[in-house]
Amino acid sequence: MTNLQGTEQAGSEPLAYTVRVSQRARNVSIHVSHQGEVEVVIPKGFDPKRVPEIIERRQSWVLRTQQKLAASRETVVPETTDQLPQQIQLRSLPEDWTVTYRPASDSRIVASHIGQQRLQLHGATHSVETCQAVLQRWLNRKAQLHFEPWLRQVSEDVSLPFSAVSVRHQKTLWASCSSKQSISLNAKLLFLPPPLVRYVFIHELCHTIHMNHSPQFWDLVAKKEPDYQGIDRELRQAWRYVPSWAE
Repeated sequence: MTNLQGTEQAGSEPLAYTVRVSQRARNVSIHVSHQGEVEVVIPKGFDPKRVPEIIERRQSWVLRTQQKLAASRETVVPETTDQLPQQIQLRSLPEDWTVTYRPASDSRIVASHIGQQRLQLHGATHSVETCQAVLQRWLNRKAQLHFEPWLRQVSEDVSLPFSAVSVRHQKTLWASCSSKQSISLNAKLLFLPPPLVRYVFIHELCHTIHMNHSPQFWDLVAKKEPDYQGIDRELRQAWRYVPSWAE
């Protein structure tokens, strides 16, 4: 996987974007994160020099998407203005964690459970960036612990098997499914209500049959989750549940 950067003029302001080379991608795709960051995913062997032309063609769509996301963010009241959380609400489990920070001369930070749903970070807690990285790794471990058995149960419920599951910290996707039926889940799903997480699982399990969003795919989704349209609309706004420190 390779990451590149670029800009494209958008009116008076340059449109910044990153380019990621994916071994699995078959076509060029553009993703806009809920923070407005633009990522262009290209297949291996695709000439990166062609990306500015693609960005120029899709520039109107990118700008409209960024504006919609910005408007959506303005309507959300953040859980906390602090860069580091005192409370972490994992809606999908559901669990509410209290976080304390204990500074020490140690150059590293250790995360420890010091009671029921109480997490302590001990060490160089003056570094906000390092604390955030430790909390994100803690999230990943929580997601790995809870999501794999949950996905297997949903897989059995809807009779759609998969080959493997992994957890990642993704910016633009809640989950993905490879052609080998391997499902990758975003650790930030921990912040979402359980019905949305279950729908994401079903959506990706349906991709083990249809690796696209064809009418056949949506027919299968409808069979496995009849209320998928309403849940899917809610999922489009679900990034509001993710606190800024987890980004």
